[in-house]
Amino acid sequence: MAARGRRGRRPRAEPDPHSLEMRIGEVRRDGPTSEAYETVVLATSRGDVEIRYYAAARASGGAVFVGGAGGGFDTPVRGWLYPRLSEQLSRDDRIACLRVRYRRPSDLAECTLDVLAGISFLQSEGVESVALVGHSFGGAVVVQAAAASPAVRTCVPMSTQTYGVEPAAELSPRCSILLAHGTADEILPHRCSEYVYQIAREPKKLLLKEGARHGLDEWADELPGILRDWIRAELKRGD
Repeated sequence: MAARGRRGRRPRAEPDPHSLEMRIGEVRRDGPTSEAYETVVLATSRGDVEIRYYAAARASGGAVFVGGAGGGFDTPVRGWLYPRLSEQLSRDDRIACLRVRYRRPSDLAECTLDVLAGISFLQSEGVESVALVGHSFGGAVVVQAAAASPAVRTCVPMSTQTYGVEPAAELSPRCSILLAHGTADEILPHRCSEYVYQIAREPKKLLLKEGARHGLDEWADELPGILRDWIRAELKRGD
């Protein structure tokens, strides 16, 4: 398997033409555990990518979840959104899910390659269409990965930054985009998502939650259902 991507745009006048390539060699799997996921390590030409894999029998659709620049298995909404969604989608909707741990947090190009490696792994498991969900810095990561991978049918940046999101203008019509942001975001103002919505083309949707801060804790009651419904519908649309 190989994962390819372009560097995120740097804040300079001329474009950066340099491309990156990651080759996936050995895939190390821990096997079933007491958790809902299996730990999988993708040994690549650029280092190991650790993922948490929520398998689903005969899944043709998959979802990849990534956090912000802090790294680890970061997740918004009180630290439980991604694991709960992954369990629910894989168990009830036959959508295989991955949570990806960045090798080099805050490096947009390298993190994008990590997501592309995750997509390649899902494809090796039989998945044909993919949804990408990213929070904060991860919003730009999933936009970059969506632009680079034809398998991606929808992209969900939440509380996103604007640096690196320019490829959102290129996603239509293959890939839809759902943006979610809180109006009280203390780190990245909601105008960041409004900018992405402005440059993106249909199909697209922007949701703003009054009073929600960067971590979206205030959206805990509604956001999981919104994302689940969106991912299911958009993966089905891509069939």
